[in-house]
Amino acid sequence: MRKVIMHAHQPKDKKPFKSGLTIGKFYPPHAGHSYLIDTALRNTEEVTVVVCHRDDQRIPGTLRAQWLREMHPDARVVVVDDIMKDGDSRAWAEHTKEFLGFIPDVVFTSEEYGERYARFLGARHVLVDISRNAVPISATRIRANPLAEWEFLGGGARAYFAKRICVLGAESTGTTTMAQALAEHYNTVWVPEFGRMYAEAKTRARVQPPWRTEDFIYIANEQNRMEDQLARASNKIVIADTDSFATSIWHERCMGFISPEVDSISSGRSYDLYFLTDVDIPFVQDGTRDGESIRAAMHDRFKEELEKRGKPHVLLSGSHEARLRRAVQECDRVLRDVRPL
Repeated sequence: MRKVIMHAHQPKDKKPFKSGLTIGKFYPPHAGHSYLIDTALRNTEEVTVVVCHRDDQRIPGTLRAQWLREMHPDARVVVVDDIMKDGDSRAWAEHTKEFLGFIPDVVFTSEEYGERYARFLGARHVLVDISRNAVPISATRIRANPLAEWEFLGGGARAYFAKRICVLGAESTGTTTMAQALAEHYNTVWVPEFGRMYAEAKTRARVQPPWRTEDFIYIANEQNRMEDQLARASNKIVIADTDSFATSIWHERCMGFISPEVDSISSGRSYDLYFLTDVDIPFVQDGTRDGESIRAAMHDRFKEELEKRGKPHVLLSGSHEARLRRAVQECDRVLRDVRPL
């Protein structure tokens, strides 16, 4: 069978193949994978991308498939269990026929095994950038240190690998100022406090009753959504001005009890570090805050729950400059702590 070598820059209106296939672990998806899939899409009317999943992989195949669908909405992405022995091209070809239900016209790969696999499958083979000249990256390198290969990651993978820092504290303790300063220092995104925007809107509208548990459920979910969306545009680190865990504490403050529904929204979410802003700066009343009389009590409540739940945290005290120096030192430490996937 003749090996076909093609490049990504083919005329858009010329598609020599009807059905095409790319297959791999995509662990994780990266720019090289996108180059491969784009080549298939430019040259094939219908492209199927097969994501091979094993239970011992930290990133589930379903999540990798979701990222690929976002990156390549014109491709059909499916997940299959990685049950065949690596390198057994004949067995993989037979397995492919079973789960696909058809034989594709062409297989696009960037690997040496591609020719054998396509031959056993009964399809043509297109070899794409096997030398990695077009996109000099591999999944192995990314798994070794995702932050070092940031430029090759798409939005979903960036949100997954980004280090997450949360700044929280009682009212008028400088959380927003600190979040913005850290984001500027690291040239990255910061996530606003949705609950504050929501509270200001309720105050202006004079909504009665002032607060309900449903409000906090909505705030917590929206805070999570905003953070996960902005994390896709992050530069290795995400700075959040509060989180859904803090929303649960504010529910307790406003309603008088911890809500299991609100509290559960933050379960399963983890942060590399929390910064708790101290109450050692002047209180500023902006017309929406409860008041200075409860500030110390709220600070103590945050500290108590951070310790009780085992969340890694650092107290930021003193002037803004002193707080920022300490915060940058801690964030730098977090960024150095990269474990292979």
